[in-house]
Amino acid sequence: MDFDEVLLKRRSVRKFTGDEVTKNQLNEILKAGLLAPTSMNRKPCSFLVVSDRETLKELSEVKQHGSQFLAGADKAIVVIANTLKADTWIEDSSIALSFMHLMAANVGVGSCWIQIHLRKSAEGEDAERLVRDIVKIDDYFRIVGILALGIPDGEVKPHTLDDMDKSQIHFLV
Repeated sequence: MDFDEVLLKRRSVRKFTGDEVTKNQLNEILKAGLLAPTSMNRKPCSFLVVSDRETLKELSEVKQHGSQFLAGADKAIVVIANTLKADTWIEDSSIALSFMHLMAANVGVGSCWIQIHLRKSAEGEDAERLVRDIVKIDDYFRIVGILALGIPDGEVKPHTLDDMDKSQIHFLV
């Protein structure tokens, strides 16, 4: 698949079959995260792979909206960034999440980015703190998001070139 096809194929998938993401597929997705560029090549991001059903269920409840489908995913990747290594943890984590999201589409895995940073639980608790407690990491690690992974349940239609809003492009002369 060429890169244009990957860009068009990438969709946010929230419903999964229950089939397993293979080790090879997972390794390719993680490789994409590890190869993502970071500011000054500091590489502050680490990737916590979650496959335990109970932990996936716990993580699915950290936000009021937009994370519940994680309970049905096969795996999740919690992207954590070490703030002692870089102050660009938001940008670096976002790029890593994007690279992994694209690679998931490339290898036939459905994925969806779950925003954690600046989000609250149904009880008004900080979602990032809740995730930090679940995965048992120190406070100097920050969490921008989680990537849910699974085999898509049903056909996922790709974007088309007609979906692009070219009115968002402005040339400065």
